[in-house]
Amino acid sequence: MGSERRAAAAGQPFAGDVVELEIGPVAHGGHCVARLRTAGDDGPGRVVFVRHTLPGERVLARLTDTGSTASFWRADAVEVLDASPDRVESPWPESGPGGVGGGELAHVRLDAQRAWKSAVLGEQLHRLAKVDRDVPVHALPGDDERGGLGWRTRASFLADREGRLGMRRFRSHDVLHVERMPLMSDALAELDLLGRRWTGGVRVDAVAPADGDQPVVLVDDQPFDLRRGKVDPRPNARSAVRERVRVGEREWAYRVAAAGFWQVHREAPATLTGAVLGALGDVGGATVLDLYSGAGLFTLPLADAVGEQGSVVAVEGDARAVKDARRNAHDRPQVALHAGDVAAVLGGLGGRADAVVLDPPRVGAGRDVVRAVSALGPDRVVYVACDPAALARDVAYFAEDGYALADVTGYDLFPMTHHVEAVAVLQR
Repeated sequence: MGSERRAAAAGQPFAGDVVELEIGPVAHGGHCVARLRTAGDDGPGRVVFVRHTLPGERVLARLTDTGSTASFWRADAVEVLDASPDRVESPWPESGPGGVGGGELAHVRLDAQRAWKSAVLGEQLHRLAKVDRDVPVHALPGDDERGGLGWRTRASFLADREGRLGMRRFRSHDVLHVERMPLMSDALAELDLLGRRWTGGVRVDAVAPADGDQPVVLVDDQPFDLRRGKVDPRPNARSAVRERVRVGEREWAYRVAAAGFWQVHREAPATLTGAVLGALGDVGGATVLDLYSGAGLFTLPLADAVGEQGSVVAVEGDARAVKDARRNAHDRPQVALHAGDVAAVLGGLGGRADAVVLDPPRVGAGRDVVRAVSALGPDRVVYVACDPAALARDVAYFAEDGYALADVTGYDLFPMTHHVEAVAVLQR
């Protein structure tokens, strides 16, 4: 290690070199910011995004991405010289330096993980939306008791050349075999997928609904019979699961394709549904839009909230999700479901909406969708966001149209990772 440090310090470092760094603040993306001064550099130093570390630490870090013209470099902390009090032993070392993605905050104490995510949400809103706000990030029920583990009801793996299941190395196409994946729920772990041998190169997806419905395993999107150890060729082979969501005294049932989208944390559907309904308030008899509506997670509760005198207009672009949503909402005549691009569908709706709920993908809604929503004149917009930067950018777009950020709350739907969900309320 010492010789590598001397080699890096002697001149311009290269990828693979190990350097000593003083770690600064957290940044969006699961890393912290450090500065590295190289030979002939009289300025503040090169920006380096460092994973597997914490603010205030002094570490040895292996450079993973460098280049004289790059605006920033990347590195993995490989040895901690001065540790933060928020550092803990990782429960998943396979996601550590040089390992698989999906557990980049496993070295951080759980409450400090949430403080990390709160800081990122606040920083992105300040930088991109010019809004200063302290954003609380709440744990989901049961996570503290489980140590932030066992929350995933869905998991995906790839088989390496030897047929062992693994995951991709961070920022790489390489598949690394993993012996355990402690974020999986008990029901998924009991399937013993990682203990089997598979055909090299296949993708294995598994779903185990939180309410105890029987798990489904897919191999390259085809139903797989674990007992027989082969793909089930029958046309009626089970390829969907039943999900139940309970908020207070209300409960909703859904059919969801196993290969389709559904929130992966066992408590996420109920947590987000409760947050959305609470943010909307009384919408009895109102017209509410449900954009990026998926299989209808919010559509059904919204339909019950507006009642028979109201209406819910749901818009979704994924054909598989639309098929599920039609089944799930078939007995609610107040729901009108539109399949297609959200911006295009909104452009043809006309009229007015009393409130809008939108749950866009990671890239956010974007200017065109925000403009189309604003044109409908809703009094309130409830925005469910899975990316802090996209949320902040869209908050800025809404501000241009006269909508102010009334409230924003974070939810730790993804413990041990840098990902965070937020529910924002925008008021006209």
